[in-house]
Amino acid sequence: MAYESFELSFDKGLARLVLNLPQLGNALTETACREFALVADELGQREDLRAVLLSGRGKNFCVGGDLSMFSSELDQAHSAVLRGTSGLHMGLTRLRRLNAPIVACVQGAAAGGGVALLSHCDFVVAARSASFSPAYIHIGFSCDLGATTGLVSRMGLPAARRFLMLGEALGAAAAYKVGLVDEVCEDTELVARAEALAIKLSRGPTRAYAALRQLLVAASCTPFETQLEDEAQALRAIASSDDAKEGIRAFVEKRTPYFGGR
Repeated sequence: MAYESFELSFDKGLARLVLNLPQLGNALTETACREFALVADELGQREDLRAVLLSGRGKNFCVGGDLSMFSSELDQAHSAVLRGTSGLHMGLTRLRRLNAPIVACVQGAAAGGGVALLSHCDFVVAARSASFSPAYIHIGFSCDLGATTGLVSRMGLPAARRFLMLGEALGAAAAYKVGLVDEVCEDTELVARAEALAIKLSRGPTRAYAALRQLLVAASCTPFETQLEDEAQALRAIASSDDAKEGIRAFVEKRTPYFGGR
């Protein structure tokens, strides 16, 4: 399917999802908000999907929401918010349910909704020159795209509160220190490093990744005894998978396993 705001391609189980409005800093326009849900639907229907590499074309990863959605008719900003978040939030919900892990490749500015989006990725690789700003508070807004969940899960409540409420920008090194970013590399190495990580994940045990993603999401709100049982049931189901059998055979035979994602 062709999109105006995104570019989506597939290669051997790896989906490359590119925010494709470089002239706008990959802002989340009204069209982008609507298409985000459609992109997530397409990803969710791919039985061969094993990893996702999320990036932004041009100088910036994503500068957040397109303020022209609100500024043209300020008295109708509340309606624009509901239209935009409908697509964004549905898409995010479905991305979080994917079996495939998601790697974000971040250059330039990540602000507002861009920061919220990357906070839900399994791994975030950032260029040394990248910057991160919650931005919302500077225009008198609260937040969207699950920022309160994603940022707290990565940074912890005190740091996420400070980040959101004071709107302080972080460089890549500071973002790494508080857990918003998983790896910082030189700008010239960014694409290669993020792609290598995504390819590695695309060759891993996909069903095990899927279980881990869901268990980690549920951990903060599930009673401990329930979480233990959920872990046991997930492991029981995965133990009969082809990848688990291959992993055990490879361990016994002292070789590198070949995982097919099944």
